[in-house]
Amino acid sequence: MTFSTLFTIVIALVLLRIFWLKIKDVSMKSESFKNLPAKDQLSVLKECLLNNPTATNLQNLKEFSEKQGISLVIESYRPFLKKQQDLSRRKDALAEDNELFTAEAEWIDQIKPLEFEEAKLAKQENRHEDYILRSLEGIAKLYSDTSILSELAALVQDYPKAEQIAQGYRNLMDLRDHSGADDESLKKLRIAKEAWEKDLLQVDVES
Repeated sequence: MTFSTLFTIVIALVLLRIFWLKIKDVSMKSESFKNLPAKDQLSVLKECLLNNPTATNLQNLKEFSEKQGISLVIESYRPFLKKQQDLSRRKDALAEDNELFTAEAEWIDQIKPLEFEEAKLAKQENRHEDYILRSLEGIAKLYSDTSILSELAALVQDYPKAEQIAQGYRNLMDLRDHSGADDESLKKLRIAKEAWEKDLLQVDVES
């Protein structure tokens, strides 16, 4: 298992992680998948692609996006597939593998979680608490540091606690970047991640 895979499992910030990661190519035709809400279907497809970049997972995401009216240029992701294949044939490509994961995460975050659309609607309807909660749920389904910090910064005006959450995430990033890949280090990182997620999703509308 590469460190990028460990990184994804330990640090990927998903509100309700759906355990499809053991399936290399998720089937969009399965009843269990079709019964999921659209926002969770999108999360599954994005997570499958990030954890296992394959042409099938990419095509699944494209088909879903087209049905949802989401603009997605999948050709820009194909170089990642080729790079992944190249790295899989090489030993000691850890640094490049981590760089590739970062680039893939940033690409995937271009497809915003559908929770952000729910948040937008809640704000328009003056449902402040729902707006904050849906926004935080959306942030919990992002993967890249840039996207997470950017969305938190955009939320500060309406939810001052977002600034505290952002600092907590920076601390988590620092711990991650200085963490080893041994079991004890990963356990410590997982505990810190879970504490951050708890703080993220503990909504305090009085903040």
